Amino acid sequence: MEELAGLAGITVRTLRFYRERKLIPPPRREGRIAWYDDHHLGRLRTISALLERGHTLNGIAELAEAFDNGRDVADLLGLGAPTEETPVRLTPEELADRFGPDATPENLAASMDLGYLGTDGDQIVHISRSLLDASSALVQEGIPLSAVLAAGKRVRDHADALAEIFTDVILTHAPAADPARLRPLAQRVVEAELSLALDRRMRQDGREPGGS
Repeated sequence: MEELAGLAGITVRTLRFYRERKLIPPPRREGRIAWYDDHHLGRLRTISALLERGHTLNGIAELAEAFDNGRDVADLLGLGAPTEETPVRLTPEELADRFGPDATPENLAASMDLGYLGTDGDQIVHISRSLLDASSALVQEGIPLSAVLAAGKRVRDHADALAEIFTDVILTHAPAADPARLRPLAQRVVEAELSLALDRRMRQDGREPGGS
């Protein structure tokens, strides 16, 4: 314990306090000896970094609990990595930097339920850099992350329906075709229709596309 506290730059008393608050997992025991490892050291450094960013110990404890009980990266990626989207590895501090006060246990759990986030040791894995960048940009514009995630869930439902439409069309009219070759065509149709739909909606709301 003294060695771990020294490496983390904290006192043994502080380390005991963190253990009592369950901010770090218990050590591995062999008889009367308690063994700590790099996972414990990484967690302590994360706690220090989050405290420096203004997070409270109560908030950090809730984040740690959500993090420890979240789905792991194997569940997130399923049978393999996404076809086109690039997964992103983040430390808890980097996640806090992106979303600030919105990096709450509730939002972390919601992201995991959506399949956006998983855990791998002391790291968080986001399934898509595009979704991560878009989500953080929307939060920076003042939209609560909870609202972004709720919208993402609704979009997911529509995206599943669109995927089903194109899959049915291919299986019905071109069963011998290579789905991977036709996939970009399906994406282009969806992107074009979404662009046109946004134009229509902005005009209905009295906003010209590209205006303010």
